[in-house]
Amino acid sequence: MKNRWVVLAAGIVIQIVLGGVYAWSTFTPALVENYGLDNGQCGLIFGLIIAVFTVAMTQAGRVLQKKGPKLTAGIGGLLFLAGYFAASFSGGNFIVLLLSLGVVAGAGIGFGYVCPLSVGMKWFPNNKGLVTGIAVAGFGGGAIAFASGGQAMLDNGYDVLTIFRLIGLVLGGLVFAAAMLLAEPDGEKKAGGEDGEGIKRFVFSRNFGLISLGMFAGTFAGLLVVGNLKSIGLWRGLTAQQAVFAVSLYSVGNAIGRITWGQIHDRFGYRTIVLSLSFMAIVLAALLVPMGANAFVAVACLIGFGFGACFVVYAATVVNEYGTELFAKLYPICFLGYGLAGLVAPGVGGRIYDVTQSYSGAVVLSAVIVVAATGVIGLWLRPGKQLVVESGEVKETDLEPGEDMKTG
Repeated sequence: MKNRWVVLAAGIVIQIVLGGVYAWSTFTPALVENYGLDNGQCGLIFGLIIAVFTVAMTQAGRVLQKKGPKLTAGIGGLLFLAGYFAASFSGGNFIVLLLSLGVVAGAGIGFGYVCPLSVGMKWFPNNKGLVTGIAVAGFGGGAIAFASGGQAMLDNGYDVLTIFRLIGLVLGGLVFAAAMLLAEPDGEKKAGGEDGEGIKRFVFSRNFGLISLGMFAGTFAGLLVVGNLKSIGLWRGLTAQQAVFAVSLYSVGNAIGRITWGQIHDRFGYRTIVLSLSFMAIVLAALLVPMGANAFVAVACLIGFGFGACFVVYAATVVNEYGTELFAKLYPICFLGYGLAGLVAPGVGGRIYDVTQSYSGAVVLSAVIVVAATGVIGLWLRPGKQLVVESGEVKETDLEPGEDMKTG
């Protein structure tokens, strides 16, 4: 029988490695300076990674259910390895980088990401929230090692494509090895649920649409910033080392935010969506003010903290609105808002800079989207009756006042 602590540790290793994708902006200046890419192209590569990651995650869930976590995460590790390894032979060609990193490595992240979350909750059924928080915090904090390690290698004369090769071979191999340690508890049963037609009525409901809008708006802002963060720091006059430190502190804030916002949601329920988006709008506005390096790093950390809310607040709200049985089918659909934001936001941010030589327009665009979403959600999102699945049928349950769309 597998040791559940070994399984948990293996899952955390996978999450930390895959979460290094958030350090992408560390490599952007080298791709621009050495291989002639522009900031918009670099942003599009990062955005496609995120978009493919979210789409692949929905398919990986099906493979996980049928074949188990070892094969699913193993596929993820091999795709991650293959994508970065192929990128290292691209010669800086944009299309090759887009396909190898955006499609292949992005799919690898999607297949790897879903396994530690699912398996961890099954091994620790009485500590689901804590285990999930640790796992997603690992993903959020993985960029710290990528940013500092990647910048150190660049400073020591390593070519960025050589770094991609090492990432693929060493870290992709590490993901594959960790995947071989994953297993579900003995006697684990497969969950049932609604069919496709039954799910549609929830997907097209007002509340689900508003929850998905919040996911898109919050992640649009967070991904636009993190996808260009090193370049934004250089634009603000920071040194390369200071800008990379800002990327690391963004990741620290992201990891802390994923745990803290979950606790806030436990207290305020669905209202946490408006609180988190309002917080994001305020810290985005701070980026428009000229500031020193220390203040910039602090603001980057706070934006990361706000971004971290997106990965716990919306999941918790979906659980409490639709129940645990429907969560597995509905949350990946909500999560596609993150994928859409990834496809659009980083590239748009980089393109705005290419045209205007300023990131102010990109920051303003993000803030406007967040403020608009905050207003719409604040006006229209109201708790519905919680749903439970009994004997394969969805039923509504009445909750006590104050418990609507709140955990506990």
